[in-house]
Parts: sequence; C-alpha cells; structure tokens
Amino acid sequence: MATCLVTGAAGFVGSHLSTELLKRGHQVIGVDAFIPYYPRPLKKRNLAPLRAQERFAFHELDLRTADLAPLFEGVDTVFHLAAQAGLLRSWQEFESYMSCNVLATQRLLDAAKLSRPHLLHISTSSVYGRFATGDEGAPLAPISPYGITKLAAEHLVQAYATSFDLPTTILRLFSVYGPGQRPDMGYHIFIRSLLNGETITIDGDGTDSRSNTYIEDVVQGLILAFEQPDQSVGETFNIGGGEEVTVNQVLEMLQELSGIKAHTTHGPSRAGDQRRTAADITKARERLGYAPQTTLLEGLRAQLAWQRESGLAR
Repeated sequence: MATCLVTGAAGFVGSHLSTELLKRGHQVIGVDAFIPYYPRPLKKRNLAPLRAQERFAFHELDLRTADLAPLFEGVDTVFHLAAQAGLLRSWQEFESYMSCNVLATQRLLDAAKLSRPHLLHISTSSVYGRFATGDEGAPLAPISPYGITKLAAEHLVQAYATSFDLPTTILRLFSVYGPGQRPDMGYHIFIRSLLNGETITIDGDGTDSRSNTYIEDVVQGLILAFEQPDQSVGETFNIGGGEEVTVNQVLEMLQELSGIKAHTTHGPSRAGDQRRTAADITKARERLGYAPQTTLLEGLRAQLAWQRESGLAR
C-alpha cells in the first residue's frame, strides 16, 4: 500500500479522493490551509470522517510559507489539488491566485524533487480558454486570471519533470459537481436558490454548455492514473463526464427533480467565462481505462438530496 500526500484534502475533490484512498488501504497525509474563500465550517465537515480513520494524518499549513520537506518523509505519491479556485474572484484577487496556484505549486515541486514521488497535478479545462472541446493537444489559451495561473502551474510541473526527472502526471478536470460541491459553484447556487424560492441569475442567455463530471467519476480518473504510473507518468489527461448540457437544460432538470419551479433572471456574461466545454476523454479511456459511470440526471439527484439533507439549502 502507498503513502499518499493530498494537498487541499479538506476541499471538495480532495476530501472525496482521500476517502477513496483510505478505502483502498492506503495511508493518507492531508494538507489544507483553509483559505477563506471556502467556508472553514464546511471544510471541517469534510474532514470529520477522515480524521476518524487511523491511516489519515492531517496538517493545517500553507504551501506558500511552510517548511514542506517533512511532509515528504515516506511519501510515494502526491496528489496536488490545493489551489485558489473560482473564476470571478481571480479578476479582483490576482495576487492571491498567483501565490496559491503558482508559488505554492513551485514550492511543492521543489520539495518533491529530492525524494521524487509520483506527483499528480490537478489542473482544469480552463487552460484551454473559451472553447474546451479538443483533446489534450488543443491550443492552450486561458481567458481568465484563474486559467492563466493554472496553466503557469502546469508549465512548472513540466519544467521540474524535465529538469529533475520528477515523475509527474497532469489531469485536467471538467466542471466537477455532486455531494460536497463548493457553495460558490454554479449547481450548488442553483439548487440552494431553488429550494429557498430565490431568484436565479443566469449569466448571459443560458446557452453556455459544460461537460459535467460527477465527483465519483473524477476520483475514478485520479485513482486510475495513480495506479498505472507506467501509463500516466509524463502524460496529460482530460478527465470529464460524457454529457454536455447548457445552463438552461440543467435548470430544467433541477426543476423536474425537485418539483419546484425556478424563478430566473438574466445578467451579463461573466468576463473570462468559457462558452463551451466538451471533454475529449479518448486518451484517458484508451490509456487508463477511464469510463465515467454517472449520468447527469443521477448526479444532480444525488447533489439535490445532499443539499437538502445536510442543511445547506440556506
């Protein structure tokens, strides 16, 4: 069994990944800095079941400033999920995005180069820009500060892999949703507003589309890359779901599932937002055996139930 370091372990994807790694018998060292954009009580909730596991150890520290060398003692694999996420805030808080997404990644890589664990870097479809519809070789042209900093982090990963023979894998995630989703993310906001009878503001005309990925399918993709280093080291993979839908279609599905009619209004399109994403997962399917299992309807039903049951309707 492996000893895995998971950065951003208290977050949405990080907590789900840590749970699955523990189920498979691995040792997990979780790290999180509790950056304020994600409410601390929700991260504490994510961590609670993990802390009850004997094979889970947690460190609250900031990758930008902490001494990282001790974290790597005995570590075989690193999953680097820690990042400052969220599109809109990246325009106003660029320094934070630069330090969290670029500086923190550089310091983590620098600490890893001595022991050379397999480092799986979690990136985003935002590196492709307005249209993320091609394979991993498609042009990279991010149109938001968030996407730009995530692409810079990818370049750092590749530089350390080339210069220090560090075994790395880059995984670009497409629109992750499901139970545990961050409260600032679209589907969480839609469901919360729907349950509370609040007006939902649609950015633009609602025809922007996304290739949605259910959280369990994301974790499957990360685990497959981790378990098959002979196929994944030195490679970049798109990890996405199989269904592309517009914002308007998602709202129709949520109304059907909840039995509640949505009150909507339209606002301007967001600066730097993607117009269309459609994950081409051919490479991940052929090299890793990646096969997303959850339909969007099933996934939305699960997230709706979670938000109702967890007291996160408000």
